[in-house]
Amino acid sequence: MSLPDFFFDRVTAEIIQQMDGALALTDQLSRQRLTPDAHACVSGVAEAAEGVRRLMERATDLRKITNHGLSLEPAPLRLRELVDEVHSRWQPSAANSGVTLLVSYDGDPDACALGDRKRLLQVFDGFVGEAVASMRRGAVEASVRTAVGPEGVRLEGRVRGARDPAWKGQDLETRVRDIEARFGLEVAIGVVMARQIVDGLGGTLRSEGAGGTSETAVFEILLPIALESPAEEPQEAERSAHVLVVDDNATNRMVAQALCEMFDCTCESANDGAQAVEAARSGRFDLILMDIKMPVMDGVAATRAIRALGGPASVVPIIALTANAEPEDAEGYLAAGMNGVVEKPMKPEHLLAALQAALGETAADPAASAKAAAA
Repeated sequence: MSLPDFFFDRVTAEIIQQMDGALALTDQLSRQRLTPDAHACVSGVAEAAEGVRRLMERATDLRKITNHGLSLEPAPLRLRELVDEVHSRWQPSAANSGVTLLVSYDGDPDACALGDRKRLLQVFDGFVGEAVASMRRGAVEASVRTAVGPEGVRLEGRVRGARDPAWKGQDLETRVRDIEARFGLEVAIGVVMARQIVDGLGGTLRSEGAGGTSETAVFEILLPIALESPAEEPQEAERSAHVLVVDDNATNRMVAQALCEMFDCTCESANDGAQAVEAARSGRFDLILMDIKMPVMDGVAATRAIRALGGPASVVPIIALTANAEPEDAEGYLAAGMNGVVEKPMKPEHLLAALQAALGETAADPAASAKAAAA
């Protein structure tokens, strides 16, 4: 990796992490007794932070697709549920813009394909986002038609929105620059990503002008038929856990504690590894979330010290919190006695998985937990 690439990755990761912290703080503030004006200010800050976070994630993803190709995580997917998710993701934004969003599905309601949910949603995000941004009034129509055949499941997506006469005859780069100037960087990135994902999936894309001021983006993708049903959504942890959050950064501690509270967990915190070891001696924690890089004593040294305590305190599950979660890094954490790794910036579903594993594997073997974390 070149030095500019290294700094781009580190800067974007740091910005995302700081926005997570801002969102955690605004979430805490929103629960306080504030005046209506103060609540409006908090909501504005949260919206801005979420916008920056979303923009950085999209920019990072687009760069990875451009430089390294499209990465996919296919899993069984009911296409009818995908349409429902498109509607729930975009209905609030459309309503705020004064636009009516109409979403429909045509096909077998139980049609199940092997697809990457995130990537398919990103395709709709790009085209629906462009349509909502360009539509001053009226309706944006999004639809999915599926047909199951011997070769797989053929998905046809259609998004109908406003058509600007200035786009006629423009190449993609010129159109995207125009979209960015008029509707913002996030919309422009979404449009480019949608096109690259369709191309990366071996699909086709065309535009249909229906006359007047409307245009329909049409994409077709062939997906393999899923041989098994989609996995059920993970359930919340059966009982609340008492968690020790160890991190030298106050914002990071706030983020971790806010996420733990989402799952009704109680928390205490420590600022470095030495404090974590002292707190762990009591044996009162169900789980320790351990940052790796800290002053006084780092997370790896603290984990080794906790494992050497003996008794019940020595077997508390310890999850590494780190931006360095490559396989070789994870092996070192697990060799030190940790039970898994949660990558920074933390996502709620990843933390929930760690909590569920910890509550079910109080004395789990670190190597076995490593396999679960890497899966």
